[in-house]
Amino acid sequence: MIKEISGFSKLDKSEKIEWITKSFFENPNKAKLELIKYWNSNPEIQKKHDEFIENTLSNFYMPLGVAPNFIINNEIIALPMVIEESSVVAAAANSAKYWSKRGGFRAEVIDVEKVGHIHFFYKGEKKNLYTFFEKNKNTLLKSCDDITSNMKKRGGGLISIDLNDKTTDLEDYFQIDARFNTADSMGANFINSCLEKMANTLKNLSLKTDLLHEIKLDVIMSILSNYVPNCLVKCWVSCPVKDLDENKGFSANEFAEKFVQAVKISEIDPYRAVTHNKGIMNGIDSLALATGNDFRAIEAGIHAYASRSGTYSGLTKAFIKNKIFTLEMTIPLSVGTVGGLTKLHPLVKWSLELLKNPNSKQLMAIIGVAGLAQNFAAIRSLITSGIQKGHMKMHLLNILNLMEVPEKEKTKAIEYFKTHTVSYKSVEYFLKSL
Repeated sequence: MIKEISGFSKLDKSEKIEWITKSFFENPNKAKLELIKYWNSNPEIQKKHDEFIENTLSNFYMPLGVAPNFIINNEIIALPMVIEESSVVAAAANSAKYWSKRGGFRAEVIDVEKVGHIHFFYKGEKKNLYTFFEKNKNTLLKSCDDITSNMKKRGGGLISIDLNDKTTDLEDYFQIDARFNTADSMGANFINSCLEKMANTLKNLSLKTDLLHEIKLDVIMSILSNYVPNCLVKCWVSCPVKDLDENKGFSANEFAEKFVQAVKISEIDPYRAVTHNKGIMNGIDSLALATGNDFRAIEAGIHAYASRSGTYSGLTKAFIKNKIFTLEMTIPLSVGTVGGLTKLHPLVKWSLELLKNPNSKQLMAIIGVAGLAQNFAAIRSLITSGIQKGHMKMHLLNILNLMEVPEKEKTKAIEYFKTHTVSYKSVEYFLKSL
């Protein structure tokens, strides 16, 4: 029976591995070798990786691929993509090639405002609280001057604060809503530091005033929000309908109309919308990972935005106007190009250099385009050949590797399935026939 361990974090790496492998694996030596196999051969790089998080035992590798030939705002770039799913990088590259002949992708940043809140409870008269807030608003803002000075030099800072009455949702609940510009950093630590400093100032001021009549102001927490509906990027592709000729049994008009209908379905049906948006996130998350950004925060914010009407909906819109086809998407996207892993992780640094070292606004545009490209590729497949044809072709290698097929037979299988449907069973039958 496995016993709880005390002080695990204080053990060195080899001791942690020893306890884990002996406690949870039938073959501890084999389990230990699997971890060691994925250590970086350069001790300095491995030490850097070990210090990214707590209790590090090894590295969990993900493929880093590149999708070339993206034209974004008339500039050619290649996108670094970190993802394990077959066909995502190929789909992005196909979209890039398709639209490079039709004017490329366009993107513009609408705004970069981020938000955080001080959440507190107050049982007294609302008018007294509002008077207190207005009187001390500037003091609260100035209390963060030591934190915001460097950010201000980079063009960012704490923009404004407002008092929100949330008592209709939760009794006695109020919040201070703070707005920020974090320049080229994602800014989570900056925002949280400002909020915590203001919260302490708020508590101290409330104890020294007669305006609140000694009624306790109880601060619950101070934290940024990953929902950033005012930090928006818009991306789109557009061309004459006649230029959409697919030569796949569809006329250009039929293709355009089917495409628009497919997108409309995602707007009204949450079941379709979730899968529709998952495809978009294939592109967004893979770029976020490659550039050292927090894809979990990005996911949470974007999915919340997809639900802002009260019903979860697809993120893209497609329409035909004056014989011009347009596919567009506006999403909230909080990303950074400084801080975090951007200078620490060698491949994050490499990815940003591949993208010509963009600032945060340029990276917003690039990541947004990656999501739009995935959406175009997915819908194009769905309304023409079906999603499985291309996906399973890309998945073939995974099946062959899972079966541990020797290289000679693998080559024959790849050649055979160029003209045959791929499935686990069909691969199995083919290999038996050899």
